[in-house]
Amino acid sequence: MLFRRHLGRDRATESDENSSTPPNGTVAYDGDFKYVGEVGGNDAPEMFQEAGGAPVESHSPLGYNVGPITILFLNISMMIGTGIYSTPSSILKGTGSVGLSMIYWVLGGIISLCSGAVYLEFSAYFPSRSGAEVVNLEQAYPSPRFLFPTAFAMQNVILSFRSSNCIVLANYLFATAGRTGTDWQIKGVAIVAYTVAVIAAILHTKGAYYLSNGIGAIKLLTLVFIAITGWVVLAGHTSVENPKAHFQNAFEGTATPYGVTNALYRIIFSYAGYNNAFNVVNEIKNPVKQIKRNGTISILTVMALYIFANIAYFAAVKKEDLENSGTIAATLFFSSVFGSSKSSRGLNFLIALSSFGNLIAVLIGAGRQLRECGRQGVLPWTRYWVSTWPFGTPAGPYLFDWAITVLVILAVPTGDAFNFVSDLAVFPSSFFSLAMAIGLYVVRWRRKKANLPEPAFKAWHPVVIFNILVQLYLIVMPWYPPAAGKGDVSFWYGTYVVTGIGIVLTCIAYYVLWVKLLPKWRGYELRQEVLQLESGAQGHQLVKVPIEQVAEWDATHDAIGRPIGAVSSNDARTEVQFSSLAAEKA
Repeated sequence: MLFRRHLGRDRATESDENSSTPPNGTVAYDGDFKYVGEVGGNDAPEMFQEAGGAPVESHSPLGYNVGPITILFLNISMMIGTGIYSTPSSILKGTGSVGLSMIYWVLGGIISLCSGAVYLEFSAYFPSRSGAEVVNLEQAYPSPRFLFPTAFAMQNVILSFRSSNCIVLANYLFATAGRTGTDWQIKGVAIVAYTVAVIAAILHTKGAYYLSNGIGAIKLLTLVFIAITGWVVLAGHTSVENPKAHFQNAFEGTATPYGVTNALYRIIFSYAGYNNAFNVVNEIKNPVKQIKRNGTISILTVMALYIFANIAYFAAVKKEDLENSGTIAATLFFSSVFGSSKSSRGLNFLIALSSFGNLIAVLIGAGRQLRECGRQGVLPWTRYWVSTWPFGTPAGPYLFDWAITVLVILAVPTGDAFNFVSDLAVFPSSFFSLAMAIGLYVVRWRRKKANLPEPAFKAWHPVVIFNILVQLYLIVMPWYPPAAGKGDVSFWYGTYVVTGIGIVLTCIAYYVLWVKLLPKWRGYELRQEVLQLESGAQGHQLVKVPIEQVAEWDATHDAIGRPIGAVSSNDARTEVQFSSLAAEKA
């Protein structure tokens, strides 16, 4: 292990040894791994990343529009979407009792806090890179080169759909109109709603944040209203008879291993979004401090409101009716309390609006993730993914997301769509979440070897280990068969498990073919070079270098992929900083 710090007292010594070394760059070595210090424009301290990582955009082409309120509502708007209004039925059915289902809603908040701590430590290491898991896996597993970036990028591409949320949104719009839509009517409304959300996100970055914040505030107030109404019902001030009945023998019922596992999947789905702010880290000033405070507040707020909302459901709706309510549990609650009045329809519209706000928040985070996958260079057509033309937004990722979502909406029957897609979204993600949690220890170990500075935040060991155990459970337990072999869909219960494994294996197969076999068969090696766009957007694109030209390429390009001596127009400091790496490499 060799460490060089070009700062303070050591700066003059190193400059004497190598006149090409700049006075303000920092490079650390750990065997074959090179860690390069880079500074973003978001007031974060200098970060050290393995040189193969996508270059830091020192001036974010997406701006710096994410403040404390936006952090809160990016998370809240994504968490409070369709889950709390659509999953209580399956969670109650899976756990078998009111008491255990309530414990599960608390457990979901605890899992989110623990998992959030893992994300926060990664952000403390890499505070000027957006994309969350994209960056974390890239930096935790730099070898084999391109494996995790390629696999996660392919998984992200394959699962870039929001069909379940769109279907639930359509169902609540029909409930608002006082009718039930046909299969194709629901599909049509779902596609139109998502098209509107995508257009809104494409047109203006700051406008999309304002829209997300505004709808987030409405959905927060809607859930507060449901919670307060629940307490009014419990107090006996409505026409609901015996509202405390379900709480008198709260743990009456039977749970099965498949049921509790399926319920945990629904809980994870309902809390999905607790980490959304990590997708826009490079757009946040002083991100670690801001997310630590406001991200934690968002999780605790949502957990409290979820618990109170479920108390309201159990107070107003019969257990057997709630178990069979499908994805419209809240509609039963409104009908029970307010009847079939205009008030009930109006509240259904508020939930539909909440679902729409969820789509905006999901799009913002998912768009950044797909863009970061593109910036790593492991997806074809790098310019398409990296560019922010024409509106200063990641239009390419948004449009791709729209196309995949529409395809899934059209392909999957609406009756099974929500359950299947929500399960499928969790399984492959659990695989990568497990790799990320384990990877945190890998990052700690390698950075310690390279004598790199400690992060501004470090997760407790019990928190990280708990997160690892949860992800292992989510991967292993879905194989346990349900009673009579029937799950929560009309087809084989394990379809989503096999599909999820198939997605992971497809990602790995794509990597082996693209990075290993094709170069070997066609006589070239892959090298990364920096792509600089007019807007200031940067990324890596992989180029095919013939075997006989590899030595020359390595001698004339630095570790990050820029020609030696070339200085980018928007970040001269960063370019000069890497020249010593290329000299060492040559």
